[in-house]
Amino acid sequence: MFSGTFNNSIDAKGRIVLPLKFREELGEVFYLTKGFTDCVQAMSQEQFEHLRQQIRLLPADKAMSLQYVMVSPAVEVSPNAQGRVSIPQFLRESAGLDKDAVVVGMDTRVEIWDKAKFDMFIEAQKANLKEALELLKF
Repeated sequence: MFSGTFNNSIDAKGRIVLPLKFREELGEVFYLTKGFTDCVQAMSQEQFEHLRQQIRLLPADKAMSLQYVMVSPAVEVSPNAQGRVSIPQFLRESAGLDKDAVVVGMDTRVEIWDKAKFDMFIEAQKANLKEALELLKF
């Protein structure tokens, strides 16, 4: 399970260091693709394959939409000796990633956000937070 939020930066070559505990869980080879929101997400090979299988079970029109958005832009990556992962330019552009980034553990995946976009997204979630907590019925 991935959890935690880490401020980080993307270097001039489009590389980011993911936290060691995330790299260990993701494995030596994992996938980067577009996120469900304005971010890049990282998934282990196992989790990415599970996502692909779930997409294949959907009606064809829905499956194709998700395949175009999540499967076709996916790239297999491996951290280098310093733990850096290269995020392809097209994924950085789609998420608006520049220099300041936030790496977020999201249970079965990791999200990489532009810091300013992440802060705005979290602020916007406050409206839903109260209702979500009520649904949990603590």
